[in-house]
Amino acid sequence: MQLKRGLKPYARTLAVALSLAFVAGCSSGGGTQDGSMDGTRGGAGNGVAGSGVSGSQVGGTGFGSGAAGQEADGRIPQQRTIYFEFDSDRIRSEFEPVLASHARYLRENGNSRVVLQGHTDERGTREYNMALGERRARSVERFLSVQGVSPSQVEVVSYGEERPAARGQNEETYAQNRRVVFAY
Repeated sequence: MQLKRGLKPYARTLAVALSLAFVAGCSSGGGTQDGSMDGTRGGAGNGVAGSGVSGSQVGGTGFGSGAAGQEADGRIPQQRTIYFEFDSDRIRSEFEPVLASHARYLRENGNSRVVLQGHTDERGTREYNMALGERRARSVERFLSVQGVSPSQVEVVSYGEERPAARGQNEETYAQNRRVVFAY
C-alpha cells in the first residue's frame, strides 16, 4: 500500500508531461508570437467581444516577458480567449501558456469556477457548429484537467455560430469567431 501512495505523484507528473508533449506535437502554425492573429498589440481586455483581433483580445504580451496572460498576485488571468484554426478543435501551441495560467489560477483558487464557451464561424450547419464549439471547449477542458484542475470547477457550453465576436464574411472575421472564451 505504501508503494502505491509513493507512485501517485510521479504518475500525475508523468501524465502531465506526456499530455504537454502530445499537445506540443499536435500544434499548428499561424498567428504571431504574442498570440494575436493580425500582429497587433494592445492593452488590457478580456477578449469577449470586439471588431478586430487585437493584442487586447489575446493578452498583448509576448512569450519573452514570461507573462503570457498570467497574474502573479492571484487574479484571474487577463487573456481569456483562445483561437482555433478552421474546422479544428486542436489547441494551438501559442495558446498553451494562456491555458497553463488559467489552470494555475484554478488550482490555486479551488472555489473558482469557469465556463468554457465554445464558438465557431458561420460556415457549416447550425448542428455541426454547435458540435464543433463543444469539441473546442472540451479540448480546453481536457488540457485543464491534465494540469490538475478539478472537473467540478469547469463547465462547458457551446454557442456554435450564435454569438459572433465579429460580423462579416471574410477570413479575418471568421478567425475572430473560432474561439473558446473563459467566463469566470
